[in-house]
Amino acid sequence: MRGEEIAGFERVVHNSLVMRNLIALARKVAPTEAVILITGESGTGKELFARGIHKESHRKAGPFVAINCAAMPDSLLEAELFGHQKGAFTGAVATREGKFEQAHGGTLFLDEIGDMSLQAQAKILRALQERAIQRVGGNQLIPVDIRVICATNRKLAEEVANGTFRQDLYFRLNEVNIDIPPLRQREDDLEPLIRHFISVYVARYGKQVHAISPAALEVLKRHTWPGNIRELEHLVHHAILMTEGDTIWVEHIPNAALAQSHFLRPREEFDPESAPVELLSLDEIEARHLRRILKHTNWNKTRAATILKISRPTLDRKIDKYQLKRE
Repeated sequence: MRGEEIAGFERVVHNSLVMRNLIALARKVAPTEAVILITGESGTGKELFARGIHKESHRKAGPFVAINCAAMPDSLLEAELFGHQKGAFTGAVATREGKFEQAHGGTLFLDEIGDMSLQAQAKILRALQERAIQRVGGNQLIPVDIRVICATNRKLAEEVANGTFRQDLYFRLNEVNIDIPPLRQREDDLEPLIRHFISVYVARYGKQVHAISPAALEVLKRHTWPGNIRELEHLVHHAILMTEGDTIWVEHIPNAALAQSHFLRPREEFDPESAPVELLSLDEIEARHLRRILKHTNWNKTRAATILKISRPTLDRKIDKYQLKRE
C-alpha cells in the first residue's frame, strides 16, 4: 500500500495522557530509521501505530507492507517473506516477489513476530543484518531497502529467557519499544471510542442513534475488555444493530459483556463512600436516572424524552418496565 493511502495518528481516538505520550514518542522516532517494536495485547491498535509511524517517516511515499507472522506455517511464511523462484516447490509456477521486496523503499510491518519459530527467526535476523534476501529456490542475494516495524502480544523478554525467542533478534528489533496499554487501563479513552464507533456504524446503517444511556455506559466502564478496542468496536456494532430508537440502552449490550461487568473488576478498586453507584444494579442506575429526569421536567414526558434523546414510546416502555410513578 502506498504511503498516501495510509491512515495516520489522526485515526487514534484517545483522551488519555498515556496515549498522548505514546503518540508523541512515535512521532519523535518516525523520521528515523530505528527498528521499532510495538507491544501490547491483541486489539490495542498496534498496526494503527505502525501505519502512523510510516506516514510520518521519510519513507511515507513508499509502500507499507504488512504480514501476520502467526498466520502460516514456516514453509509458507518463508516464501511469503522472501518470495520464490519458479519451480522452487510444487505449485510455484512463476517467480514471485516476497514481502521484503514488495516493501523496498518503504516499511515492512511484521505483525505477531513473537509467534515465529526459531528457524524463521534466524532467517529474519540474517535478512536484517545483510539488508538482502534470497528467494526460496534461488541463489542470488537481492538487496532490499526497508524500514522494519514489528509487533507482538507476547512478552519477548520472557520468551528469550524461556529459549523460545532468539536474544540476538530481540536486541535487533527492540531499538525503540512502544508499549500500548490495554483498554481497561485507559478509562479516559473509553467514552470517545464509544462515540467514534457509534458515528461509524450510524453512518453505515443510516440510523439515528446519537446517545448511550448512563446505565449502558456504566456497564461498559465496568467491563474488563479482554479483546480491547477490537472487542469494543464489535460490541458497539452489535448495539447499533439492535437499537431501534436513538439511544443505546443496557438491553442492547451483548449478554456476555453484561454478565462480566458485574464480576470481573476487583471490588477493592472502588470506594463505596466515594462511588456509591457501584453498589447499585444496572437496572436501578437506569431507573434512578429516569426518575431524576422525570422529576426535573415535572413529568412532562415529551420534554423528558427530548432530554434523554429517546422516543416517547421508548420512554413509556421504560416507565412501565421500572414501574415508575409520579411522586
